[in-house]
This record gives sequence, structure tokens and C-alpha cells, in this order.
Amino acid sequence: MNTPELSFFLPYFYLAWSDDILTKKEFETLSTFVSSRSWLTKNEKEFLLTKIDLASPPSRSELSEWKTIIGKELYASEDIRTVFDLIVGLSKKDEKIASYKSQFEELENDLGILSEEVINSFKEHPKTITSEYGTVTEFDVAQLTLILDGDQAPIINKVKEVISRPEFAYETSTDIFIYREKVLEWCKILADENLGNMAYPKKYGGGENIADYFAIMETLSYHDLSLVIKFGVQFGLWGMSIQSLGTEKHYAKYLKDVGTLALPGCFAMTETHHGSNVKGIETTATYNHADKTFTIHTPHENAQKEYIGNAANHGKMATVFAKLIIDGHDYGVNAFIVPLRDEKMNVLEGITIKDCGLKMGLNGVDNGIIRFHNVVIPKENMLDRFAQINEEGAFESTIPSDNKRFFTMLGTLVGGRIGIPRSALAAAKSGLTIAIKYGDKRRQFGPEGGSEVPILNYRIHQRRLLPHLAKAYALHFGLQYLTQRFIDKTEAEMQEIEALAAGMKAYTTWTTRDTLQECREACGGKGYMSENRIDALKNDTEIYTTFEGDNTVLMQLVAKNRLSEFRKEFGEMNALGVINYVYDQAKTVISQKNPFATRNTDEAHLLDKDFHLNAFQYREKQILNSAARRLKKLIDGGLDSYDAFNVVQHQMIEVAQAYLERVVLEQFYIQIEGVEDANCKAALTELCQLYALSQIEKNKGWYLEDGYMEGVKTKAIRKMVNQLCWEVRPNAVDLVNAFVIPESCLAAPIVVE
Repeated sequence: MNTPELSFFLPYFYLAWSDDILTKKEFETLSTFVSSRSWLTKNEKEFLLTKIDLASPPSRSELSEWKTIIGKELYASEDIRTVFDLIVGLSKKDEKIASYKSQFEELENDLGILSEEVINSFKEHPKTITSEYGTVTEFDVAQLTLILDGDQAPIINKVKEVISRPEFAYETSTDIFIYREKVLEWCKILADENLGNMAYPKKYGGGENIADYFAIMETLSYHDLSLVIKFGVQFGLWGMSIQSLGTEKHYAKYLKDVGTLALPGCFAMTETHHGSNVKGIETTATYNHADKTFTIHTPHENAQKEYIGNAANHGKMATVFAKLIIDGHDYGVNAFIVPLRDEKMNVLEGITIKDCGLKMGLNGVDNGIIRFHNVVIPKENMLDRFAQINEEGAFESTIPSDNKRFFTMLGTLVGGRIGIPRSALAAAKSGLTIAIKYGDKRRQFGPEGGSEVPILNYRIHQRRLLPHLAKAYALHFGLQYLTQRFIDKTEAEMQEIEALAAGMKAYTTWTTRDTLQECREACGGKGYMSENRIDALKNDTEIYTTFEGDNTVLMQLVAKNRLSEFRKEFGEMNALGVINYVYDQAKTVISQKNPFATRNTDEAHLLDKDFHLNAFQYREKQILNSAARRLKKLIDGGLDSYDAFNVVQHQMIEVAQAYLERVVLEQFYIQIEGVEDANCKAALTELCQLYALSQIEKNKGWYLEDGYMEGVKTKAIRKMVNQLCWEVRPNAVDLVNAFVIPESCLAAPIVVE
């Protein structure tokens, strides 16, 4: 800058490089111009040409320095209107400048520069609403964490402390056998901390606390999901099958060793040709009364037990589900404890185990395929809580119906359909934490001449992530409700609880799948990098939509339960009950489907709790009613009931979905009512409103078809969802901070402070 002639070029060089790319045309134009100026010395030309060298672009700091120099000159004078005015100032008003004006105007023309626009772009613009928006603290994050954790806060904090230890650093080896051994090592640490046996009776070393067990499963899911699944197979499926289906003799013999991981085991239900249809499994357990034994046998390859966790490397025993055969009679599916390996981990005679190998995810779990060739086990290895073989070798059960006995047996295993969605939700929370924190830091674009803006300030980015955040909170409270209902269950409620668990498993795992995909995309290329963990979260949770029951099949189960309850309700109605039902339907039409209600776009109405609940309840009732009427019409028309259900399967999914959405919304509002902290309550209410309206928006086609809303109202709802996203944005970082995911578990470089 000691040579005034060189300052002439500073604005042009800055403009050429400011977009990080010097085009071929820009290079040729500038280099020709510099080389042909007779008033530049040879050394000056050589120096200037180094500043447009394609192989050596200026650094960020150098560009910033250029802009600062230009900016200072602009602020020093209010008379600068063109680029030439600017270089006059930069040249310290060199007297020769006037003779160069036409040359620089020609250069501007060749570069395509509009002089006044360029000067305007150099000036600092007034601050905009979007650029000034950002994270603020509007509530006590620790208080919100207490609300989320509830009575399980002590066990949640203990688990977080354990998985934050150095020995729980993530395994980075791509060798699945090294990975599997690391996961087993982690499981042993958890067992030593008495976390695995938390649900077992105290007399067998357990904590006798099923609520804490589910909280452990969920909190572990902030860590490696292979660990969660291995933990769940060992202490949940294997141990809980003994506790749920066995009797005192089985508890005394096995539970303590299962809880300490001295006895690793498997849960062998799924077969190659029978996954969801457990009733159709073909493995047999033939009773031999002469020596009081069972012979476990795989009749053909498609009856082999497949995808069995803990089988390939570590399992010593398995709960095997097989058809009980006595004197040639099939008594349906029962469960049996079958040894797989000896103390030296050698596979026992008559048993073949194959490794499932590399999977899409969860490669720290040793899934295997098991075949049995006439394997003999003692009579006491039958888990005989619901069915026994007496001293005469005859079958006995307090539940005479094979069908009812089968579903009673499966009903005791419903806990798996609570653990899996809670685990899936924790994975979604991890993904949301990464994406939202990254969006709060990552800057792109901005107002003309202004600084770049955090991408979370852009409304479309808010739209991508914040409805998912609202849904995560909604599901958190919905799953807490499911858990408590399961703990407090009575026999009369079990069918409904089983259906609710099946539905919440499907609804939550589908939500996690969709949430993590959006989180990946919202993080751009960084989200694709393995170091930022979203790939592992996506790949590991992909199978959550399949195991513990295929989601689509589970939703059919939910719908059938709702239809059964609907039929039962009508069957128990007397004449007065029917009249009251018709009256309620008519009252709903009058109060909620009148022209004022269907077109009401008032903000207070759209944010009103009663409007949300009424809309969800109405949709559920109408879809259920429609499905029931359609089924009846098909069956009355002569169609077999099996075929009739096949015809309406798509409608059954809608029945289940409407039911689950209503339950989740109701529980969200119920939980908010109990919150005492005003600021936390306000933040949660905003999220609940966003969940409610985003679901209504998703289902707007149905509401429009039904006439429950008109287009003017659904448009207003869309705008309100946008506005709620904008209003939630300042709280978004604190809302994910309330999950208190350990930094060592999050472990994503893009969110490191």
C-alpha cells in the first residue's frame, strides 16, 4: 500500500476472488489489463499478477484484510458512488488518477461489474430480523431435565455416569469380531453395576424395578446401539423369558447367573419362514414320557432359527420356541431352555450354529442361525408357567384354549415392545441434538453485504427439524404413559396394553427412521461423515422397524384391537346407549363442522388445546367407524372375513395411526398440566402446539375430504406451523440440551463447542 498505483486494483481483485473462484474470463481480463498498463513498472506488474495466480489464491485472512481496507475508505467518505470514486480514495487522491478513469471503466465493463451495486455490496447493511435471531435461554434447562426424567432420574444419571467412563470409548475397529468382544466387555461392566438384573426379583439378585430397567435401556441408547441390543437380548429377552414363562425352579436355577452374565443366552423364536407369524413356527419339541425328556428338532432348513442375537459367539443356552408334540398331537407353541455350548464354548452335539455375518448395522451383536438335530433336553427345561406335563405324561393347562394360551404367553413378552421404541427415541434425540446444534453454529448466506447467518435461522431449516423435535417430546411422554400402564397392568387391560405397545413400537421406530434421515440431510456433507455418528444411528435403528414385530403387521394388530373394542362397545349398548351415541355424533357435527368452525382461522382457536384434541378424537372415531362399516358391508356381501380384512388393510393402518396420534397428544397435554415451572410449561406448550398442528397439517387431505375443515383453515394451519417453528427456534438448543446426552456419547465433532 506504499505504492498508490497498486491500490487501484484492490477492489477488482477482491471482487474476483470473493466467491472463492477466479473464472478463466476474470483471469484473462485482469492479467491482460495489468500486463498492458504502461504506467506500471515491471516489478509492479509481476507483483500484481501474483495476486491473480490460479495456483495460489489469497488466504481468507488476506481477503478479509482487503475488505477491511475497502470498508475503511467507504466509511471515511460519503461521496463515494462508483468503484472509480473508491480507487481515487484508496490512491490518496493521486493527481494522475483522472487520466486512468476511462481505462478502469473499460475494465469494469469487461468484468461485468455494475459499479453502484458493487459499492452498495461493500457497505454494511442494517441488521435484519433473520440475521439477528438466535439462541436464547428462556427456561431452566436443568428443571426441564427433571421433568423429562421424573422418578427415574437417579438411575438415568447413574447410567450416564457409567457410559461416560473411558472404558466406554467407542470401538473404531472394522473387524466385527473385535467389535463383538468389546460389546460383550461393556455388557459385563453393566452387569457388575447391577444394571442388567434390574427387573429380576430381589431374591435372585435383582432390583425388582421394571421402570428402572426401561430407563436403563433408553439411556444406554445414547451410546452404541449394538450394546443396547446385546444388553436387551441377554437381560431382557433371554432373562425375562425365563422370568415371564418359567416358574420358581427356573428362577432359582438360572436368573442369578443370567443377571451377572455368567450365563449368556439367546431368545430363539424367529425362523427363516416364520417371523411375524410365530404361531406357524415348525421347530418341534416331542415329549418322550419313558425317560421324561423332550427332543428338539429342526425338520428342514426353513424351520431353522434365524437372526438370533448372542448365538454366533457368546450364547450358552437359549429359550427355544417350538411346537409341543405329545403322542403325535400338536399342543401349540411352548418355550424350552436348550443348552447350546459347553463351559469351554464348544457347540454341543446335535446343534449347528452359523454366523449371520456382516449386517447393515448393529455389527457388535453376534446374530446367528441355529439348527437342532434331535437334541434331547430334560422335562424340567420346559418353561411351564402356562402349560405343564403331568406325572402321567399328559398335557395340562389352566388355560384350555390353545389360542388364548398362545396369546397369553406372548403377552408376557410385551416388554420388548416398550424397550425398543424407547431405545429408538433416544437415537432420534441424539440425531436431533447433533443436527440442531450444528444448525445453530453453521453459517451460510446472509443479507446483501452482511454476515452469514446460522442455518437454523432459515425457516425452511426450522421446518425440517423442529416438528421432529416436537414429536420427539410428544413420544417421550407417550412412552412414559405406556410404560406406566404396563407396570400397573391388570388382566382385563392386557389386550389393550399389548395393542398400545405394538402401536407405539411401530409409530416411534418409523418416526426415528424419518427423523434421522432429515437430520442427516440437514447436516449436509458433514452428516454423511461417520465421525458425526448419524450414519451409525441410521443404520443401527433401521432394523428397529422389523424386529419385535414388523411395523406394518403390528399396526394391523392395533387396528384389529380397536375394531374389537368398537364392536364390544356397540354390543354392550342398550337402546338408550345407541340413542346417546347418535346424539353425540350429531352434537359433534353441529359444534365442530358448522361453517364457522370449518373456516375459523383465528390464532387463539388454532392454538387452542380443545381444538387440537377434538380434531384428533374426531378423526380417530370417523376412521374407525368407516373401517367397521366397510368390513361389515364386505362380509354381509358374502366375502370371507379373512378376505375382507385383506381388502381394507390400508384403512387398518389409518385406524391404528389415528388412535396412536390421539393417545400421544392427550398424554402430552396431561403431562404439561402437571408442570409447575411456568417457563418450562410455556416451552412445552409451544412444542405440543407444534406437534398437534403439524400432525393436522400432515392429515389435511383427510380433514378436507371429510369436510371437517375448509381450505382457508388448512392454509392458516400451515402458516401457524411455520410461525411456531420460528418461535421454538430460540429454545431449540436448550430443548435438546435438556436431554443431557453425555458429550462422550454424542461424540460428533461438528457440535463440539
